[in-house]
Amino acid sequence: QVPLVESGGGLVQAGGSLRLSCAASGRTFSSYGMGWFRQAPGKEREFVAAIRWSVGSTYYADSVKGRFTISGDGPRNAVYLQMNLLKPVDTAVYYCAADLEAAAILESPAEYDLWGQGTKVTVVS
Repeated sequence: QVPLVESGGGLVQAGGSLRLSCAASGRTFSSYGMGWFRQAPGKEREFVAAIRWSVGSTYYADSVKGRFTISGDGPRNAVYLQMNLLKPVDTAVYYCAADLEAAAILESPAEYDLWGQGTKVTVVS
């Protein structure tokens, strides 16, 4: 069973918006924070944004700063990604992930312990 389930992906025109959601599926766990990553065809999985529950801090990749906003509910292990001013380069499969061991490097996929199956976002010009 996939521990995290994403939703909200789809096809959108450049300049449009989408809101991705991610929630725990069945399994109970406590996380230090959660993050969003994305992977475009033929490319490595890359960091998009992360949130730390204890301090409420958020972190973003430079490429999405000012356009994307991460938020969430720590006790429910739910995380959201509001994506505005979307560009064709944002096209990718978006994955949410949970950090169960206090990741030292938030931008590294290897630091996250649980993953969803991904939701596809396609931005057309």
